[in-house]
Amino acid sequence: MAADRVAVRLVVAGRVQGVGFRYACRRTAAEHGVAGSARNLPSGEVEVVLEGSPDAVAAVAAWAHHGPPGAAVADVRAEDVAPTGSTGFSIG
Repeated sequence: MAADRVAVRLVVAGRVQGVGFRYACRRTAAEHGVAGSARNLPSGEVEVVLEGSPDAVAAVAAWAHHGPPGAAVADVRAEDVAPTGSTGFSIG
């Protein structure tokens, strides 16, 4: 039986800080009903945690591979994490 709620942690590398990636990610996540967070890392990467239905999380994760206009995503590392029951999306 498929899980009704999944979570994934993405680390997005490339030119992603300073181009509105976190805010565009929050908007895209809201459009798909996905909760989570996005924050800049000291390394220059952006960490994104997504939680929701498998299809919705997959759609937002796919979006993260190109990001908003102006972004130049070089790499996305993903790992499954345990869902927390989060219902909102925060920017850090």
